Amino acid sequence: MILVENGQPSDVRQLRYAPAPGAGFGVEVLSFERLRQLDRGGRRTGPQRPDFHVLALVRSGVGHHAADFVDHPLRAGGVVWIRPGVVHRWTDVDRVDGPLVLFEPGFLPAWGPAQPAAADAFAPACWQLDDEAWALSLLAADHLGREHAAAVADPRLASPPLLAHLLSALVLRVLPAGGEHLGGEHLGGEHLGGGHAGAERTGNPGHAEQHEIFRRYQVAVEHRFAEDHQVTGYARILGYDRRTLTRATRAATGLGAKQFLDQRILLEAKRLLAHTDLPVARCAERVGFADAANFTTFFQRQAGLSPSRWRAGHSGR
Repeated sequence: MILVENGQPSDVRQLRYAPAPGAGFGVEVLSFERLRQLDRGGRRTGPQRPDFHVLALVRSGVGHHAADFVDHPLRAGGVVWIRPGVVHRWTDVDRVDGPLVLFEPGFLPAWGPAQPAAADAFAPACWQLDDEAWALSLLAADHLGREHAAAVADPRLASPPLLAHLLSALVLRVLPAGGEHLGGEHLGGEHLGGGHAGAERTGNPGHAEQHEIFRRYQVAVEHRFAEDHQVTGYARILGYDRRTLTRATRAATGLGAKQFLDQRILLEAKRLLAHTDLPVARCAERVGFADAANFTTFFQRQAGLSPSRWRAGHSGR
């Protein structure tokens, strides 16, 4: 595992992933012990923002982890999932052990059932599993770890599709109860933060189609939220009308399409305010507001505080 920083006007380490020699499969299986060995200087305790997924299972020990302004206690039976872009800190994992899986965005099968959970920017970072789910999750993680180790040891045994499917099995096993898609049930508190173009779709799509419509909208929002703040723009790109996007998003998250988009913009704004020294006006620019006053009005309406007051209470968290 090689973690590389790129320069940003921020106190947050921007982490890029490059596989260790001979392990370029899109996924890598480590452990908390290996993390400590690679980080003798303890930089893991500072805020960092990976561009890859980190999925960890706490097999033993106790500690703490912070993600997007929330501190999480760690103990046996716990799951940690840091998605790309989340600002987090391993505040105390000196006594924690268990598997640590790193994987690149897009490594999971694109049309598989695990992909929506991987794409959910609002999903929780930590949760506990019951005993039965935990035992099966460890089996899934161990199977993935053994296949990964075999692939590294003998390239003839390497099979990225097999590793991707084993990772999918692990993801589905560790999801919280009822969390086959985590969607909007986690859009509260501090976690707040398609069709064919030209062939506009209307009508009342069924459950499966609504799920696919929301998935397309979710992906588009993640790529464009700092450029386009209007649902009509996404509707035009995806080939659906605004009402169709709103129905699909509400079915998946409990929020309308505009509310979902606004919450994604707000989450990014909070990350910038908490973890950078950028002036409020620059933070506004980074999330697509040319006018700082409009950004302040938006933030006040969504968060209940001005950007400056919110930053004062969350800086460095």
